[in-house]
Amino acid sequence: MTNKLAPFGWALPCCTGKCFLFLLFFAAFSQKTSAQHLFGQLTDSKGAALPGAVVAWPGTTIGARTDDNGEFAIPLPPDTTVRPMRLAAIFSSVRDTFSLDDLTSYWTLQMSVAVELQEVTVRDATTGAYVSVLQPVKTEVINRAELRKAACCDLAGCFETQSTVQPTTTNILTNAKELRILGLSGVYNQVLVDGLPTIQGLTYTYGTGTIPGSMLENIWVTKGANSVLQGYESMVGQITVFPREGGIAEPLTADVLVNSFGEKHINAAVSTKKTRWNNYLAVHTSQPGGKWDRDDDTFLDLPRLTRYSVYNKWRFRKENEDGWSAFVSARYVDERRIGGQKNFNPDTDAGTTTAYGQTVRFRQPELMTKTGYRFDANQKISLLASFVAQDQASQFGLTSYTADQRHAYANFQYELFWGKNKAHDLKTGLSFRHFRLNENIAFSAADTLERTFAGNYLREENIAGLFAENTFHFQDDRWVWITGLRADKHNTFGWRATLRTRLRFSPTPDLDLRASIGTGWRTVNLFPENIALLVGSRDIVFAETLRPEPAWNAGINATRRFSIGQMRLTATADLYHTRFQNQFFPDYDTDPNQAIIANFTGKSISNGVQIELSAAWNRRLELRAAYNFLDVYRRPGAEKVLLPFNPRHRVLGVAPSARPASAGSLIPMCTGTASSACPIPAVTRRTCAVPTSRTHIPCWVCRCVGRSADSMCLRVAKTRWISGSCGLFWAGNSPLREVLIRHSPGAPRGEGSFTPG
Repeated sequence: MTNKLAPFGWALPCCTGKCFLFLLFFAAFSQKTSAQHLFGQLTDSKGAALPGAVVAWPGTTIGARTDDNGEFAIPLPPDTTVRPMRLAAIFSSVRDTFSLDDLTSYWTLQMSVAVELQEVTVRDATTGAYVSVLQPVKTEVINRAELRKAACCDLAGCFETQSTVQPTTTNILTNAKELRILGLSGVYNQVLVDGLPTIQGLTYTYGTGTIPGSMLENIWVTKGANSVLQGYESMVGQITVFPREGGIAEPLTADVLVNSFGEKHINAAVSTKKTRWNNYLAVHTSQPGGKWDRDDDTFLDLPRLTRYSVYNKWRFRKENEDGWSAFVSARYVDERRIGGQKNFNPDTDAGTTTAYGQTVRFRQPELMTKTGYRFDANQKISLLASFVAQDQASQFGLTSYTADQRHAYANFQYELFWGKNKAHDLKTGLSFRHFRLNENIAFSAADTLERTFAGNYLREENIAGLFAENTFHFQDDRWVWITGLRADKHNTFGWRATLRTRLRFSPTPDLDLRASIGTGWRTVNLFPENIALLVGSRDIVFAETLRPEPAWNAGINATRRFSIGQMRLTATADLYHTRFQNQFFPDYDTDPNQAIIANFTGKSISNGVQIELSAAWNRRLELRAAYNFLDVYRRPGAEKVLLPFNPRHRVLGVAPSARPASAGSLIPMCTGTASSACPIPAVTRRTCAVPTSRTHIPCWVCRCVGRSADSMCLRVAKTRWISGSCGLFWAGNSPLREVLIRHSPGAPRGEGSFTPG
């Protein structure tokens, strides 16, 4: 038990004269303002703050509760003449009494109890896909409930019930797919795994098919100009996938998926959670089905796929905790695809004219990590790093394609909450990317087409970058403004800048208006991103060296939430415009026997409009309808040429059943009355308290970290009184889907504890 000389712990470096007079005035003022209260902090035996504890003067009804920092301000008792004064502190089942001889000092009281805060995850399972109101950028979330409904075999299959992302087949014989946003090729959006860019080059061709749907916890989809933190490439959108983790996933899961062709997907996973670490291990295999040719064109309707993969993710502590935190994940994929004619035998017919076929075999190890250290609620450093390799051997008819790729990425980032009320969230840092792709193309002796592009192609990129992004919350979070800038130096193309800004305005809790504009650029990986060049019989003519593809994107969107009786509805409307300064696509029209490789600096534009309405009733039924208009074209001259195989109009309607919350869901509750068990905690920067003038008050103090977490709690941690108890619930049109709350597991009812209900 210690005390500090100043009531608020302040010290003023003064000398004599006017400064001394000011000090006397300040001391008198401080004594006057604090004379009616005793100020202090309550800690456990390890010195950690004890939030939600009770302090009281024995023999009186005067008491107070500590805030999120363990601090308290308790009114003095009527009689303060008897010294020493005795103050009781109660936390959980422990009660300590302290003797105080000075009521004007700031006291730090240490209880004889060691407390370790645990976590409770509160989930609302009413809808599986929704638009997040917590993110300043419009973010469409596909959660575990939606993935269960879709029963998708891989990442590409997880968007069959969504309107923003269009899975598109790029090679029907091997069933290679890409994920399109705004009608543009998947190379113009970024696919991140746990925030790290791993799908690029060789991994782009089949990468979306190697991630099993059963391994995913959440998918976030954003359109338009996105954050500059992960790089310069997300020109029209970003898809972030979050694999499952220990403690969140069930202890043991297993499933088998079989399609109408007899193709089998088998998944199994084990989840482990300890006090400070957790682990998730998943294994997957795909086994080929039968040789089906239902349209009698002699070609297989579905390639024969054989895949084995293993994934492990280990996490040490949570990122929002002070001190060190980290996760390390590793994955290995071994895959083989065989497509072509039904009688094609890859062991004897590859590279011959006996039967046409295509084979792809690759091995792909991956390693990803994120290590961070949080100094306090306002400062944190992080290191993100990944390494992905792939060795591929493919045969497309008479064309042999072998390649190996090495892709290393590192990002060192510093985060700071600053400004008045910590309204600014600044993230800045350095990044480095090494990319090496070695490709070899050869034609078999049976080839008579006299094509000229056989040989070795070696690309090596080293890109160093620096970036800064600031998020500014103002007017009680009604406005959020994000500005980001990064500069990257390419070893071939020199320095290039990327600038993006986004704005969100929420005039009411149920209406969000957003706007964004920004630039981006990328370099071309010719053969992995244009697999048709290897499949066809055309010769390839390199007219010039390909330059980077720069573009800018602007967009606006509105999201409105409302209710009609028991029906909850969400309506969204988007409008986006993308314009390229230089773009590459093979020229197949000038000569039918050639594919000409050249830059296109003419007008190349994408206009996208999306309108969507979703409705849910009584946790049982959900409807979703959407309309997309895509006007994607280029003008090589006066003629407007539309992007082929890209529907201009697309209508989607789905009616998945909404799964109710399971009986074992953890719903924090605390019992008592408003004046005792669930008092309104002191409103501090890190306390998610709702003003008393509102009808909904918080039952407990969320343990927030920084301004973004404050915004989350202020928007969604709403409670109401139910038969003398208060508990978290989804009030009115509140779009809460998941919020992480800290609680004291040992505190009894009446002490403000959470009890699973």
